[in-house]
Amino acid sequence: MATDKIITKKSLEFFEKYLNNASPTGYEWEGQKIWMEYLKPYVDEFITDTYGTAVAVINPEAEYKVVIEGHSDEISWYVNYITDNGLIYVIRNGGSDHQIAPSKWVNIHTKNGIVKGVFGWPAIHTRKDGKEQAPKLDNIFIDIGAKDKEEVEKMGVHVGCVITYPDEFHVLNKDKFVCRALDNRAGGFMIAEVARLLHENGKKLPFGLYITNSVQEEIGLRGAEMITQRIQPNVAIVTDVTHDTTTPMIEKKTQGECEIGKGPVIAYAPAVQQKLRDLILDTATEKKIPFQRAANSRYTGTDTDAFAYSNGGVASALISLPLRYMHTTVETVHKKDVENVIRLIYETLLNIKAGDTFSYFD
Repeated sequence: MATDKIITKKSLEFFEKYLNNASPTGYEWEGQKIWMEYLKPYVDEFITDTYGTAVAVINPEAEYKVVIEGHSDEISWYVNYITDNGLIYVIRNGGSDHQIAPSKWVNIHTKNGIVKGVFGWPAIHTRKDGKEQAPKLDNIFIDIGAKDKEEVEKMGVHVGCVITYPDEFHVLNKDKFVCRALDNRAGGFMIAEVARLLHENGKKLPFGLYITNSVQEEIGLRGAEMITQRIQPNVAIVTDVTHDTTTPMIEKKTQGECEIGKGPVIAYAPAVQQKLRDLILDTATEKKIPFQRAANSRYTGTDTDAFAYSNGGVASALISLPLRYMHTTVETVHKKDVENVIRLIYETLLNIKAGDTFSYFD
């Protein structure tokens, strides 16, 4: 399967629409609806749960179950405190970066719709040389143009309103995708494309495939924890993003070496089942799919951990997409890597046999 046939005009339009929609942790449902609508022609049924995880299922009657998974939520902020003169202080919803906030536009989500605001910051002329304060959680603030707290509340803004960045999808130099929330709606896109390709290529799998778009990963893998108990899979292949370590201020000695454009990253970690990982590595070699390796020490920090240690142990593996500038509004990935993650998951599924326990003792 050639990479130039993977991302179509239609699928790229879906990717852009899916990315541009806000899906902050705890508020993922509108994005899930877009994702499910796209997948509808390619799957047999859907499962959803109380908190918003969506699962598209192929062969739901099969006893042996394989999950391919990404997560749908993006980092955001909550309104935490409104001052008497109408300024808004925030707390994190996920790993939001306070240092990138000053001068950014924001969308505050209210029952009356979106209220626009800006993260204000004092002008350079007013700051003391050598004694400048860096942006911190307790000094960044949002201005929505209100004169006082009463006007803020009349606009529908209150403590607990969620706040997202409005930055939208762009293509940089023809083959780099740039947007907020590529972590990890790129994963949701890639697993959806696997389902589409299986359908369009007429591939019949000997097991049930559960294409899972989990919620609440950014605050502790919570959606995956919930949905794995419901699906009770035999195998889980998770895809998430990982750091490109070739940009400035990242230490390769501690973060490892990874670069966009050089292929999917296959993880080594205690939660990664070695025989399943070997199948993925063998598939990549057989199909001439470029790949990189990463060591993740005690845990992967992804939904892989939630699946692996559930239901008495699920054979799990992690295939990551290299990404620059994680948890900023200009997250950047390479088109070739997106295509090759799709290829690698697709080809690996074709090599999984129903009933395989991946046991070390067989």
